[in-house]
Amino acid sequence: MAGGIAAAVPAALFVATAGTALHRQQWLLSGVILPWGAVAALVLLGSVQLLLGAAFRSVIPTAVCGVLCYVLAGWWSAMAPGKRLIAGDLAGNVWVFGIAGVTVLMLVWARRYRRRARRKALAAESVPAPAGGTS
Repeated sequence: MAGGIAAAVPAALFVATAGTALHRQQWLLSGVILPWGAVAALVLLGSVQLLLGAAFRSVIPTAVCGVLCYVLAGWWSAMAPGKRLIAGDLAGNVWVFGIAGVTVLMLVWARRYRRRARRKALAAESVPAPAGGTS
């Protein structure tokens, strides 16, 4: 579990930094602003969380990555005016509040990996030993 947490911390720092830099990218389509950068940042977060969950077969690294990313984004959005990295507009709200939603979804998804690993371990334990051992 320590290895998963050790991998989740730098992953969260990367995702929070890259997502904050990316979230302001917008596309103007027929007078409607589409915050594609915030959506791309959330896809990046989900991808990294999915990778952590699959690699370590645990929900703990996924949760650590999501919580740390949310804390950093919240801190950067609560800074004093002029120093704030995440504004309270549509793109900023999609990015900050989307972190919580994506984290919950990825925790549910990463739970599947834990179940499969547990099922495989139980199946391996329940295999009977061959009868008539060798001497």
